[in-house]
Amino acid sequence: MYRRTLKLPKPQEESFFLWGPRQVGKTHLLQTSFPNVPFVQLLKNEEFAAYQESPQLLRQRVTSNNWDFVIIDEVQKIPQLLDEVHFLIEERGTQFGLCGSSARKVRRGHANLLGGRALRFELLGLTSHEVGIGYDLERLLNVGYLPKIYDSSKPQDLLRAYCADYLAEEIRAEGLLRNLAPFQRFMTAVALGDTEVLNFQSFARDVGVSAPTVRSYFEILSETLLGRFLQPWTRRSKRRVLKKPKFYFADVGVVNQLARRGKIEPQSSLWGKCFENWVCHELHAWISYKSPNTQLSFWQLSSGIEVDFVVGDMNIALESKATKKITSDHLKGLRQLAVEHPEIQKRYVVSCEEHSRTLDDGIEILSHQDFTKRLWSGDLIPEGT
Repeated sequence: MYRRTLKLPKPQEESFFLWGPRQVGKTHLLQTSFPNVPFVQLLKNEEFAAYQESPQLLRQRVTSNNWDFVIIDEVQKIPQLLDEVHFLIEERGTQFGLCGSSARKVRRGHANLLGGRALRFELLGLTSHEVGIGYDLERLLNVGYLPKIYDSSKPQDLLRAYCADYLAEEIRAEGLLRNLAPFQRFMTAVALGDTEVLNFQSFARDVGVSAPTVRSYFEILSETLLGRFLQPWTRRSKRRVLKKPKFYFADVGVVNQLARRGKIEPQSSLWGKCFENWVCHELHAWISYKSPNTQLSFWQLSSGIEVDFVVGDMNIALESKATKKITSDHLKGLRQLAVEHPEIQKRYVVSCEEHSRTLDDGIEILSHQDFTKRLWSGDLIPEGT
């Protein structure tokens, strides 16, 4: 298995929530991080049935066994347990590690999210740093970042099952939707538009539902952690900038499966879209694990000139270009950004060029290997940017 970058609090140090998509490795991380801690596994039918019928059973077991730290996996399945957790934190000082793949059911049911008494962490799919120096970019861009699927000899079979399980377990079982058919059409449409600016009206026409319904569908994807919005950077612009967000799936293998893409060949047009999803994933993971207060956004003028990623308050800008030869046409966005925002500190192009280089105007062309090396060493983006 892989050594994960995310560091959780020590036992009895702090209570925490650990969220993350299905099969991202949350349970394994908890089991290896806390090998001798009481573990309530709500995926087990007998434990689920017992706690669902009597949530107070948690209080009774903690008290009678004098447990001071407890892990609860898939806590969103029984939100009422969080009232017991709250009581035990306040009255006994018991600490908890609370794990789940979706906070949506918890929030919508007005369940107790502990009012700031628990830290929040998110575990994402595998990063280049976790896979190691010899990471296989072509494999990552084809099968995605979920550990079990990345390692599988039959990743496509597992990806099909993963997408089916998401609809069955996260959507139908949690009662998030009454009618799955339009949501399935929506999932395909969003996969085809992964990394692109959102047009809710266009999605509504394609799916055959209203724009408000499309917005609610996007909320489901976001709150079940299957994808994330990337907001535009809009402050202090001299000219009109785009104010609509982009949407990125959390796993490019899921995108490829939903969009029925087949094998992604290097240097194809789809290779570029997958490469951008991967760069976003690496940046999001680094921020989540190393500098959670850092903002990630994108910049685009109404004319269409854009930069894929802006880090912090115009501190660093990055373009994703999955080509082996960067030309002046690839640099228009970064160069216009410097005109509009001369305060920008660093500009990078993440590419498939073999060697990194620096241009006369200060733009750095990075090979994807140098990008990941510098990112995870802390050289590319200082913590707290």
